[in-house]
Amino acid sequence: MKKIIVPIDFSEHSEYALKAASKLALKNDAELLALHMLEMSDIMLTASGEDPQKVIYFLKLAEQRFEEFLKKDYLKNVKVTPIIKHFKVFSEVNDVAQKHNADLIVMGSHGASGVKEFFVGSNTERVVRHSEIPVLVVKKDLPKVNFDVVVYACDFSEESIESFIKATKMFDRMKAKLYMVHVNLPNDRFRSSAEIERNVVSFLTKADGNLDRLDCVNYVNDYTIEDGILTFANKIGADLIALSTHGKKGIAHFFEGSISEDVANHATLPVLTFKI
Repeated sequence: MKKIIVPIDFSEHSEYALKAASKLALKNDAELLALHMLEMSDIMLTASGEDPQKVIYFLKLAEQRFEEFLKKDYLKNVKVTPIIKHFKVFSEVNDVAQKHNADLIVMGSHGASGVKEFFVGSNTERVVRHSEIPVLVVKKDLPKVNFDVVVYACDFSEESIESFIKATKMFDRMKAKLYMVHVNLPNDRFRSSAEIERNVVSFLTKADGNLDRLDCVNYVNDYTIEDGILTFANKIGADLIALSTHGKKGIAHFFEGSISEDVANHATLPVLTFKI
């Protein structure tokens, strides 16, 4: 892990993310890319009648505030590169990540629920949905980022193999105790234990070339996948929840939802997502 991106909006939750990212950067001798997206409207930036000096003034003011925000004691021994974008479009976080060849995005979130979650969504959801690299979502100030016990939720489908390999490589480097969990639902997606086990054996054989991780696989029954993941994580005292995301967008996202975004929204634990 060489480069970590942290979107900053000066909120308490973005500082939680900045602190967590600084600890990860120190552990991995990584560079921290602090990203701020100016809340300047398209009209202000493009209107022909707008006084250019006024626009420059607002830009300089925002840049100065960003510079002051980054003067933290916990950043003294971290290489920090500030990046400012002049539009607040959170799908662009992935563009910045690709341009700088970043390895991880760390994002603060207060979560969302109810009508607001469906019709407004959150900036974190947008980043998770568009990101091609792993996204770590934090909700609170983390005293440590060791992540000794990790729950990795998986449906053991073939399309998840690539993201599974990326995830387990990261967990192996972290020397984390890994619990893989499959949530069985009481509906048309219900599978017998024998069916699930056959699927898991086939999956691990293709992904790892062996069955060494078979003892790490756990099966739980619940009414929703989200509830199954969260209940299991709390039961074993996990430090981190990880899972893969399809990055659903638009109408498909509205009607089908995204398990990874729901978990990232509602979990109190840090959540790490990997793009399928």
